[in-house]
Parts: sequence; C-alpha cells; structure tokens
Amino acid sequence: MVIDKEDGVAIIFRENASLDTFLLELTQAHARLKHENLIINLVSFANIDPAGVLKFRQLSDAHRKGKKSFVVVTDKVSYDEVPEDLLVVPTLQEAKDLIEMEEIERDLDL
Repeated sequence: MVIDKEDGVAIIFRENASLDTFLLELTQAHARLKHENLIINLVSFANIDPAGVLKFRQLSDAHRKGKKSFVVVTDKVSYDEVPEDLLVVPTLQEAKDLIEMEEIERDLDL
C-alpha cells in the first residue's frame, strides 16, 4: 500500500496486492489515517466490480463518522451502482473537488 499526502488529503493506492489484501492493509492503517481525508485510488484494479467497491463501505462509514471524507476512485464502477453513502468518482481530480466541497460544508455546519 502506498500513501501520498498532500494538503490534508491522503491518497492511497496499491502496488502489488489483491483487493482483499489492500483492504486489510488499509483497515489496519486506519487508526493513523483517521484524522485525514482519504482518497482510495482503485484505478489500477482492472477487474473491479460493484461488489469489490462495496467491500470498502464499512471502513467508509467508520471514517465518515469522524467528520472526514472517504472517496473511492475507479472508472470501472459508477456512483449509481453503489449506495449513495459510499462516494465513488471516476478521477482523482473529482475526488479532490468532492473533498473540497465537503470541507466547505463542514466549515459551514451544513
């Protein structure tokens, strides 16, 4: 698992691991990442499907309870194929934009 941090956002992606291994590593690292907005970059997973993305839902729910963003990036699954409480976008730029909007909403207590 690789973590790149920039402007209060941790962009997390995998090098050579299965989706389940990546999720396990991310879950284990969550305690040290819980104070950051997270972008989970799944673009390198060629065969990901909605069921694979849904595996991140529990971690997303736990992270969002801490008032931080959790956004999954994949162009293989669209946002309408997963529940709306799991944020899925096709590009890193859209993930960054979404986090920026959520930060503004949190600052305004919306």
